[in-house]
Amino acid sequence: MSTDSDARLGSNIWKLQAIRLLFYMQFFSAVLVPFFTDWGGISLAQVLYLNAWFFLCNFLFEVPTGTVADYLGRKVSLALGSLVGIGAALLYVSRPAFPVFMAAEAVFAIAYTLHSGADEALAYDSLKATGHTERAAHVLGRMEAFKLGGIITATLIGGFIASAYGLSAPMRAYVLPAALAFLLALTLREPPTSVQQQPTRTGYVRILTQGGRYFLGHKVVRLLAIELALTNALAWGLIWLFQPLLERSGVPLRFFGVVHALSCIGQIAFLGNVARIERWIGSMRRLLLGATVLAGVSFLVLGATRWTPLVIAGIILGFTFSLPRIPLFSAYINHHIPSDQRATVLSFVSMVRTLAIVVINPLIGLLAEWSLSWTMAILGMGLIAFAAGSRIEERHLAAAPESSDDAAGQ
Repeated sequence: MSTDSDARLGSNIWKLQAIRLLFYMQFFSAVLVPFFTDWGGISLAQVLYLNAWFFLCNFLFEVPTGTVADYLGRKVSLALGSLVGIGAALLYVSRPAFPVFMAAEAVFAIAYTLHSGADEALAYDSLKATGHTERAAHVLGRMEAFKLGGIITATLIGGFIASAYGLSAPMRAYVLPAALAFLLALTLREPPTSVQQQPTRTGYVRILTQGGRYFLGHKVVRLLAIELALTNALAWGLIWLFQPLLERSGVPLRFFGVVHALSCIGQIAFLGNVARIERWIGSMRRLLLGATVLAGVSFLVLGATRWTPLVIAGIILGFTFSLPRIPLFSAYINHHIPSDQRATVLSFVSMVRTLAIVVINPLIGLLAEWSLSWTMAILGMGLIAFAAGSRIEERHLAAAPESSDDAAGQ
């Protein structure tokens, strides 16, 4: 391959990082609940119904949209995903009505699934084509950092946009970064043979049969995946309830994004120090269960107080100790899956986690309509109860040879 071609493919890396930053610069996330309830005129329960619908759409669209990247290329998938994201944002603000929001959620799910995995695949293919696959971990890690950078930037700015120009303004403002992501995606270069030789996306039937068979037959994978799905579904409620909690405690709208950004920074700090914390407490199991208990206690505090400093602290700590458990569980589950079945089993585990949110989110919405305080208390007690009754053992979390994992899990 020529030096000129290497340079063009090398430029894919910084462009993909920028696309990650721009696509996740979703200003509306800072005030999404007030956007739906105050501007949109729907109830808090309906907001959580929408989120459950969004996850169901993600579940349904993941495989079909994967064929775009498989057959037309990652570049096309990323460009289309950004363009569809613009359409979703404009649809959200076209009219304040629940059916419109449902349609917009479905469109936005298409945008997400068109981006899902396509940027990472193109980055890896570009590194492979230029002979730099040893940089893959560093490059993919930086892409995740750019994603978090986009989220933090958007949440910091979004509240101020809404405070100055109205609750629908952050959604309209998202059109700009999404349009820039679309234009940048058009300049990407597809590595030779990356489309023609890509394996097709694993289909639903294969995921459900092969992944489901391994999941049901392997005790440890089943145990870890179910505990992850249930505890994560409870913790997920904080994403939708932290803004009503801030509103109830008297925090001005413009500072909602600041609290969200601090929560993201807390998650980054926790994940960046997992190894150090694990060494300090001397056990992976203690780390995992301790994080669950601390998240549960934070939820209980949020249900018991309206004092602004304590509410803000509870939200930050709740996010910090609940959501980062997902990659930890994922790492532990990976220890027990053979390489040749990894893709299908992990896809099945992801489906289980998604469906748990789809089922539990509407219930959280109904509870929140009844009492926000009691909802947080119930979620907190649920997390603590799961930690107290956990059947996870230290040996389930440690890396081991594939064969012994298999034997231990059956």
